[in-house]
Amino acid sequence: MTDRKQFPLGIFSPSGEFMLCGSRHASRSRPASVLPLAPLSRKPSADALRKLEHEHSLTNERESAAPCEQFRQGPVELTSFLRSSVGLIVFAVCLALAGCRTSSPSSPPAVVLNKVPAASPAPHGQAIAGQTGAIEGYATGMRPGQRIVIYSKADGRWNLQPPSGQSFTNIERNGRWQASTLLGIEYAALLVDSTYAPPIQTESLPSVGPGVAAEATAKGQGPAPDYPPPKTLTFSGYKWTTSTGPIFHAGSRNFFDPANVWVDRSGKLHLRISGSPGKWGAAEVKLNASLGYGTYRFQVEDTTHLEPSAVLTLITWDGVGTERNRRELDIELSRWGFVDNTNVHYVVQPYYIPANFVRFRVPPGVFTHSFRWEPGQVTFSTMAGSGGAGDRLINQHVFTSGIPTPAGQTVRISLYVFVRGQVPLQHQNEVVIDKFEYLP
Repeated sequence: MTDRKQFPLGIFSPSGEFMLCGSRHASRSRPASVLPLAPLSRKPSADALRKLEHEHSLTNERESAAPCEQFRQGPVELTSFLRSSVGLIVFAVCLALAGCRTSSPSSPPAVVLNKVPAASPAPHGQAIAGQTGAIEGYATGMRPGQRIVIYSKADGRWNLQPPSGQSFTNIERNGRWQASTLLGIEYAALLVDSTYAPPIQTESLPSVGPGVAAEATAKGQGPAPDYPPPKTLTFSGYKWTTSTGPIFHAGSRNFFDPANVWVDRSGKLHLRISGSPGKWGAAEVKLNASLGYGTYRFQVEDTTHLEPSAVLTLITWDGVGTERNRRELDIELSRWGFVDNTNVHYVVQPYYIPANFVRFRVPPGVFTHSFRWEPGQVTFSTMAGSGGAGDRLINQHVFTSGIPTPAGQTVRISLYVFVRGQVPLQHQNEVVIDKFEYLP
């Protein structure tokens, strides 16, 4: 049974017969349907085609759009229609406007990228302020009110485009859309509902589901940076995944190399800053599960040997959102680029709120840093040694303001370079995490 909602178009072949193109850009999951057509009784002459071209140039596009709309809504007697001059004129306009494409209201929604900009020319796929390019495509099977959302990937994250202003791109009646985007290494288009609120920045694109009808991605044109693949490892009974590529931390762009993370034979986690000045490689692991409320404990070997601009962080962090709503609870072990500075910070982000920040100094040695996350409050603690009942409490602080609720956050352990400090990093640095524990 032919699908009477989709309508094919025909063009003349050299033999004068029809070549049916159906829906050239049809939904990925459903091919175009084709209605059987009879060939024309004779091939049109060159004079006739020139006459049709002249008539077409005098035809108002608005007048010809209505029959095109009729094609989309249902079949007509195409063979007899195309045998007339007006029919051929309308066919030519429909071909130009619709691109030999139609959409069925019952077909699955789909979005396609026809054109994407070049890949970002910056090293490691960094974002370059002000450099933009055109991106365009089309959508099929969309419902009334649905629009397009554009993302560009740079510095390891997907960024909503444009960075400021209107975040939605309207879809034309023929399904086409076009927009402008900042350059990145990869681009994405999402077909979304009118009520959907897209995240401004995210590590992973939103999945197709509530609010998101379809999505498409494409690499930027031209050569793109070649990043080492991430790796998965087991530490303290949990699965972790390494970060790879350029990522911003604390206003500093670092290149994260999976080779800088490993677990030794005794089960301890090692993180290293490798390379040389100007070409440092950092280290990060992300827990493959979101744990929620409870106690998070990190037993860390001596960190007082770290250079002033080396930063070790033990945190919860949500890859979706902005820096103000990452569900971020931080234990930061660093002097933040100063020789004489405290070396431990407790933070409930955002850090610039005075009530969300506590700092102090620990001497050399092994310490267990922890936080107990509960509804409405979080208690940070630092104890000497393994943090047992007889170990000395170094510091403790209870925060009750701006406490986030659990959602998609995960534990992250990172060692990276703070590039804005007074004392630049000079040598490779390494830390060892003895153990991680979670207690509900």
